[in-house]
Amino acid sequence: MTRSIWPWLRLLGGAGIIAVLLWRLGTGAFLDGLRVIDGPALVAAFLIGVTTTVFSAWRWCLVARGLGMRLPIRAAIADYYKALFLNAALPGGVLGDVDRAVKHGRDEGDVAKSVRAVVLERTAGQIVLIGVGVTVLLTVPSPVLSLLEQHGAVAAVVVTASLAAAAVLVLLACRKLRQGGSKLAAGVRTGIAEIRTGLLARRNWPGITLASTVVLAGHLATFVVAARAAGSPASLTRLAPLMLLALLAMSLPVNIGGWGPREAVTAWAFGAAGLSATQGLTTAVVYGVFAFVAALPGAIVVLVRAVRPLTVAHTVRAVAPVSPAVPAYVAPQQQRELARTGA
Repeated sequence: MTRSIWPWLRLLGGAGIIAVLLWRLGTGAFLDGLRVIDGPALVAAFLIGVTTTVFSAWRWCLVARGLGMRLPIRAAIADYYKALFLNAALPGGVLGDVDRAVKHGRDEGDVAKSVRAVVLERTAGQIVLIGVGVTVLLTVPSPVLSLLEQHGAVAAVVVTASLAAAAVLVLLACRKLRQGGSKLAAGVRTGIAEIRTGLLARRNWPGITLASTVVLAGHLATFVVAARAAGSPASLTRLAPLMLLALLAMSLPVNIGGWGPREAVTAWAFGAAGLSATQGLTTAVVYGVFAFVAALPGAIVVLVRAVRPLTVAHTVRAVAPVSPAVPAYVAPQQQRELARTGA
C-alpha cells in the first residue's frame, strides 16, 4: 500500500511546491524563463550537456565493469541520453534510470546487479556533490552560513544527534552482520563487497572521482549560463553557494520531471542572499529548459529504437515471399529467427 501511494505523494509534493511559487511570485518569473533564452545560450547549454552526459556514461561503465558486467561506452552514452530524456519528460525524475538499469540487466542476464550498478553510479555523483556542497556552504558567504552563524547552537545539536543516530544504525548493522544468517545480512555483505569493487577499487575510484567532478562542474556551468540569461550580474563566488543549494535540492525525491524543489530553493536562496527571489526562480526555470534541451538526443535514441524493430519486421515480410532461399510460407518460428538474425 505504501509503495503504491509514494509515487503519487512525490508528484503531489512537486505540484504543491510549484503551486506555492506561482501563488507567491506569480507567473511572470516562469514566463520570463522562456523569454530570456537565446540561441547562443541554448548552444552553450547543449554542449555542456554533451560533456556531462559522456562523463556520466563513462562513470557508469567504470562501476559496471567493476562489478564484472560488460558495458561498451557507445551503448552507455546512448542509454544515458535516453535515461536523461525520460527523467525530464516523465513524472518522478527516475524512470529513465530504472529503464537503463533494467535494459542493461537483461542484456547481461542479471537485472539485480545492473540496478545496483546504476545506484552506485548515481551515489558516486551525489557523494561528490555533497562533499563539495558542504565545503562551499560552510566556507563561502551564503544564506546557509548566515543561518549557521545565527543558530549555531541549534545546528550543533542537530548535527550531533544525526551523527549519534548514524553511529547507532552502523552498530546495529554490524551486529546483524555477525549473525550471518538473515537475508538482510547477506544483502549488506553483498552491498559492501560491490562498493569495494565498483567504487573503491584502485582501478576505478580515480576515474569515478574525475568523472563526477567534471559532471558537477558542468551542472554549475549550466547554472551560470542560466543566471546570466536571467540577467543576474552577481559574481561567481556569490552564485556558487546558491547553485550548489539548487543542485542539492534536485536530489530530493519530490518533483515532477525534476521541477519543484529546485525552483523553490533557488528562489529562496537568491532572496536570502540579497538578490531577487523572482530572478532566482527565473534562473531555475531557464536551467530546467536547458536541462531538457541537453537531454533531447535521448528522444532520438527512443525513436530509433522504436522504429528499428518495425523496419526489421517489414523487411522480413517483404523479402520472405520472393527469396529463392525462403519458401512462400514461413512458419512463425522461422519468422522470429529471421527477425533475430536481421536477414
